[in-house]
Amino acid sequence: MSADYAVIKAFNHNVVLAEQQGVEKILIKKGIGFSAKAGERIPASTALERVFVIENPETNQKFKQLITQIDDRLVGTCEEVLHLISSATGELLDEEMHVRLTDHIAFTVFRLQNNDKIENPFMIEIETLYQKELAIAKEAIKLLEQALDLEIPEEEAGFIALHIHSLKTKDQLSNTVKYAYICNSALEIIEDELKVEIDRKSIDYARFVSHVRYAVERILKKITIKNELLTAIKKTYKESYGLAKLVGKMMEEELYAKVPEEEVGYLTLHIERLKNAIDN
Repeated sequence: MSADYAVIKAFNHNVVLAEQQGVEKILIKKGIGFSAKAGERIPASTALERVFVIENPETNQKFKQLITQIDDRLVGTCEEVLHLISSATGELLDEEMHVRLTDHIAFTVFRLQNNDKIENPFMIEIETLYQKELAIAKEAIKLLEQALDLEIPEEEAGFIALHIHSLKTKDQLSNTVKYAYICNSALEIIEDELKVEIDRKSIDYARFVSHVRYAVERILKKITIKNELLTAIKKTYKESYGLAKLVGKMMEEELYAKVPEEEVGYLTLHIERLKNAIDN
């Protein structure tokens, strides 16, 4: 039979740090922290919403250091946010993600409390590529706003959505950011060459972004696709093909990988569609 938990400290009404047989654990349950005092016992049989343990000694040390630097209420709210994300995605947060996301949220709150402006250059791309993740991130933002009595801009939801995507796909956060960066850079190349401004809210741009995202995945995984119309595309859409080659060159530089001509052909069609949308 498991031993009872001994409260070390309550972070807020719903989150406590406790010890069980020499192991520190974060316990989440509505009202569990209300008037909880250090040393108080919580029966092992208590139905908890979530128990989180950071087992890796190095990561645990990072977490302990982090929570000494931020307000207990904020630590508790971060834990509730992480619980919300884990429940909504059906994914268990790994220990590194737990520390990284707590640190990210804490730093964002610090910046906002010091009237710093949060800017997210990839917001349109995130809205297009990661709609489900953004919806979860917006719920997380609501929770933070209510608990901390703080107004948090939508741009921050975009950053949290990137973290959620990297959790769901087990991808590195740097890769997730890179997808958005490449989509943004591709559009800037097209706008610069055509001397136009493309509507980032348009359906054609959404399709373009989505195509680039999956093209990047194929290129990195060396998945080849056939393009039987390639010769006709090069002949019919010469200007768009030239632009697609420029975008392909940028992608090669960013991904350190060859972009097959077939992919350039499909990019051409999307660029042609963007051009037509501007002309109409």
